[in-house]
Amino acid sequence: MIGDGNRGAVIADARVFQEDWVPGDMRHRDAELNLMASALEPVVAGEPGNELLLTGPSGTGKTCSAKFLLGKLRERVLDVDTQYVNCWSDYTRYRVLFRILDGIDSAEAIRNHSSASDLLERLRATDTPVVVILDEVDQLAEPTVLYDLYELPHVEMILIANGEAEVLAGIDDRLHSRLRTATRVSFDRYGTDALVSILDQRVQTGLQPGVVGRSELESIARAANGNARDAIAVLRSAAQLAESRDEEAITDAVVDDAVSDARTRVRRTLLEKLNDHQRVLYDLIAAEEPIGPGTLYEAYERAVEEPRTKRTLRSYLKKMEQYSLVVAEGAAQGRQYRTGDPGPDDRS
Repeated sequence: MIGDGNRGAVIADARVFQEDWVPGDMRHRDAELNLMASALEPVVAGEPGNELLLTGPSGTGKTCSAKFLLGKLRERVLDVDTQYVNCWSDYTRYRVLFRILDGIDSAEAIRNHSSASDLLERLRATDTPVVVILDEVDQLAEPTVLYDLYELPHVEMILIANGEAEVLAGIDDRLHSRLRTATRVSFDRYGTDALVSILDQRVQTGLQPGVVGRSELESIARAANGNARDAIAVLRSAAQLAESRDEEAITDAVVDDAVSDARTRVRRTLLEKLNDHQRVLYDLIAAEEPIGPGTLYEAYERAVEEPRTKRTLRSYLKKMEQYSLVVAEGAAQGRQYRTGDPGPDDRS
């Protein structure tokens, strides 16, 4: 059994630094949460709600806000199922439907469903209302699954992406018209004071008293450039570095080192998220940077057995740009790609 011996001189509760940790209250997102809650309020009364489309840069609280809202919904409604799907990893129609059912149905019930159509019928047969978060929805290889889910009256969707244009680019006209009625919620980057407040929320729960001051939190917030995920990554690295050095406080020197450490962690995490085709593109850019789109596409088509369309590749490159894994310089025929430097203190 793991007891208090797991508590360090700096870290009191490591769980608050995990990416999937949801705080008891969401700070600095009241307006966005109110708009989201209004869209889902009919679900409380057993009626269909309205689809939500959350957009904004990485680290602005979209995913955390959606999970927080569903937690509040479960507190008020007894008969409702909720599920989270990351479409970056579950990007096919089958995998999306399987992930939804895996969260609300028994493994035995869905084990023998060998096709997406079978899974859809199983989901159609469920009686309980379902609210599903589809994160990184612009990464779907088969966006027709959105139409499948839209046609189910007991299923509500919360779609999350960096930008609306990326979501709409891959869908057909019938889904375009349906999504016109979705409630749109835009998330902007956090200011320094807001990030300090968000970090302090983790400090109060996750760190021992008095190990970090406001000035150090402000330094972390400035390094993160409005990105809460990056700010939390730096704070986590700072706490781990302080403990590994047998220090009892997070100093400015520790913060400086933590920024570099967190950048490495962020890059590794993002690279692990890339699907096989995205990773081929990234490796080709890293090997030949800077590289033009024409040369890149030709090299990609030689490198894979079943190449995706150029439109899909542009979508992949756009996603990597949004996370600063890739930087595009120039326009049209003069465009060149090079690898970027994602993570804390990235000002691009």
